[in-house]
Amino acid sequence: MSSPFVRVRGAREHNLRDVDVDIPRDSLVVFTGVSGSGKSSLAFGTLYAEAQRRYFESVAPYARRLIHQVGAPRVEEITGLPPAVALEQRRSVPTSRSSVGTVTTLSNSLRMLFSRAGDYPVGTAERLDSDSFSPNTAIGACPECHGLGRVHRVTEDSLVPDPTLSIREGAIAAWPGAWQGKNLRDILAALGHDIDRPWRELPPEARDWMLFTDEQPVVTVHPVRDANRIQRPYQGTYMSAKRYVLHTFADSRSAALRRRVQRFMESLPCPTCEGRRLRPEALAVTFAGHDIAELAAMPLTALAAVLRPAAEHTGEPGVPEEAAVGVAATLTRDLLARIEVLTELGLGYLSTDRATPTLSSGELQRLRLATQLRSGLFGVVYVLDEPSAGLHPADGEALLTVLDRLKAAGNSLFVVEHDMDVVRRADWIVDVGPHAGEHGGRVLYSGPVAGLAEVAESATRRFLFPGEFSGDFPGELSGAAPEPPREPSGLLRLYGVNRHNLRDLDAEIPLGVFTAVTGVSGSGKSTLVSQVLADVLRDHLGTGGESGRPGESDADGDGADGAEDDSARTDTADVTAVAAVKGLEAVDRLVCVDQKPIGRTPRSNLATYTGLFDSVRKLYAATDEARARGYTAGRFSFNVATGRCENCQGEGFVAVELLFLPGAYAACTVCGGDRYNPETLEITYRGVNIAGVLAMTVETAAGFLADVPSAARSLRTLQEVGLGYLRLGQPATELSGGEAQRIKLATELQRSRRGHTLYLLDEPTTGLHPADTELLLRQLHGLVAAGNSVVVVEHDMHVVAGADRVIDLGPGGGDEGGRIVAAGTPAEVARAARSVTAGYLAGVLRGDTRRA
Repeated sequence: MSSPFVRVRGAREHNLRDVDVDIPRDSLVVFTGVSGSGKSSLAFGTLYAEAQRRYFESVAPYARRLIHQVGAPRVEEITGLPPAVALEQRRSVPTSRSSVGTVTTLSNSLRMLFSRAGDYPVGTAERLDSDSFSPNTAIGACPECHGLGRVHRVTEDSLVPDPTLSIREGAIAAWPGAWQGKNLRDILAALGHDIDRPWRELPPEARDWMLFTDEQPVVTVHPVRDANRIQRPYQGTYMSAKRYVLHTFADSRSAALRRRVQRFMESLPCPTCEGRRLRPEALAVTFAGHDIAELAAMPLTALAAVLRPAAEHTGEPGVPEEAAVGVAATLTRDLLARIEVLTELGLGYLSTDRATPTLSSGELQRLRLATQLRSGLFGVVYVLDEPSAGLHPADGEALLTVLDRLKAAGNSLFVVEHDMDVVRRADWIVDVGPHAGEHGGRVLYSGPVAGLAEVAESATRRFLFPGEFSGDFPGELSGAAPEPPREPSGLLRLYGVNRHNLRDLDAEIPLGVFTAVTGVSGSGKSTLVSQVLADVLRDHLGTGGESGRPGESDADGDGADGAEDDSARTDTADVTAVAAVKGLEAVDRLVCVDQKPIGRTPRSNLATYTGLFDSVRKLYAATDEARARGYTAGRFSFNVATGRCENCQGEGFVAVELLFLPGAYAACTVCGGDRYNPETLEITYRGVNIAGVLAMTVETAAGFLADVPSAARSLRTLQEVGLGYLRLGQPATELSGGEAQRIKLATELQRSRRGHTLYLLDEPTTGLHPADTELLLRQLHGLVAAGNSVVVVEHDMHVVAGADRVIDLGPGGGDEGGRIVAAGTPAEVARAARSVTAGYLAGVLRGDTRRA
């Protein structure tokens, strides 16, 4: 440790090419390069993984045995490496019970404050323990809503919207369609109910039983089929409409099914706790005149104002309340110190009860960063994955201040970053490239930032030093909108929008153009676009109006695990209300492209998600050897028992539980990660077995499958959005949010499109190097040129400057935001007096890349 450098020798993780590099400690070091160049493999896959392995070596032998299953990074030697803490962008799968308070541990301190120093009702015998103030514990949760704050109920009116219809005609609209709905109707007929009589004419007691009974009688059904179909009786089990709706909403992993049944439910504040989630005993305790639910619902800035008087109170010796006052002062000072860091990071608009699934990945990472800042560690390497992600330029300075404080405390900061403003502030830069995948993996430069100007191979250079190495005006991204900006073909108008901090908002969404929605963090951008606008269009178009993942035969993907899951993002405590909508008739389709994972296990990958693996399986099934053996396309699915490796169930990896640490995946020891059994791998096409195809990059596979039209189309589209470096079978667990978003976009782009489509994207440039952003912008502007509409929530001012129209929300975050402060062309918004965005946008438009 006498040397001030971390020395890496012979790093070969993923695409790294025997990398040797020296990186200074006690510095802010940024790792740059295009997506897939190998920078994350160096920062996370090598440096952090080795630091973690060394820590594991010091723990109990039993734990070491488990850890050895995970393996070590492929590197010859690393010297001078301190302990490391990683803060990554990858999302976990949080539930609605996870909140800002639980992530930051603010909830723990707040509950302790009420337990030890709260004002209890007169006559209370003893104080409640802190768990009694948690809606996530049995002793604290309201018994009616189980701590969720809302109850979901069904009524006859919600289940049967048109009582003039008969059961056969679909009166019970909440029931499923197709065979399952017919099955339930046939069961009712077998039970003796009249399914041809109008619903309103049926006896009330019969209607009540059919809709609400918990009974599940089993009867013999004699179905009536077409004349040419076999008719066999079967045993059918009845399920009431209520039971079907509540069961589907609670247990189904299909977002589309949940959205469908939710239309037949009434979501109401819990009548027992009035939405406050706790038992009456806990809500009876107050602090500074507020119960804990009221304090938890306040923005952090308002919560700090309530707590500050208690923190400044010193108590009086000899007074009986002195002990309680002292405890209150200690706990409130701790709370205020934690809130101060969060506010400094631009998160003061959040409340402690804000559900974690409603946060962006950037907000989540900053919450974790704030927790680390309070930990008091020193001599540690913090490895961060794009801490600027999801940050408006106005919030960037606060982030840099926090990073400087971590460094000043005696720590090293290794940051994977694409924001050139953050890169310019670094002490040292490690640029990896020059390109992605097998064309990258080399350290092009390691040294002070200014020195990168001499590296001609670097894709980062022209963006870091704009104007010096390009004919473009400073900071320009090619692929932007044509000049002058396009004129909208129409407007989609929303009136009286109420959700989260949007209060009675009127908004006009231009159609036929590229629109960027901007604003500081928490201003309401994602609420307006990804929630309100998306929900309105889904309701108008029906479940078929939104693009889902492509159909897959015999569950080639990971089934429900890989399906789009919006339930976690649904904040049932704040229901959308839109007074009126105009202009919906101009939109024929809705496509939402977000950064949620395409799957949560290694079973998910881009080959199955895009549908191109169907073509590959059919190709192998058509070989002479496969036909001789009687192998069908199903044999080549790693989800089918006949063809897959049974040790790993076709995943190629096995889960390793690391006791008190997060679980990990290790390559299967039987198939070595190939996913298939030996017999299946004996079938080859052009000398390559199917596992070999999954191991190919998109670029390599495009050549190998060039004469297979359906596969070639998918592969070409993936290359066009800059994903040529990804392996076809690369597990979803290894993909970034930006990569997942581009896979979804590529999946949509390869489809034939009819009518006017509205594309909604939430921060599509997150995780993208500026060179990759250019590729993405060409695709998005191409969609507009083809007659569609694109709306993006975006913080990158270069992207915003190239848009046709801009809608800026603010002026601040939380309660200080939720209003449209400017709208128009980029030049018009850049002149808006009340817009925080205006100064930064104006700087880019005039070619000044410095922060406003």
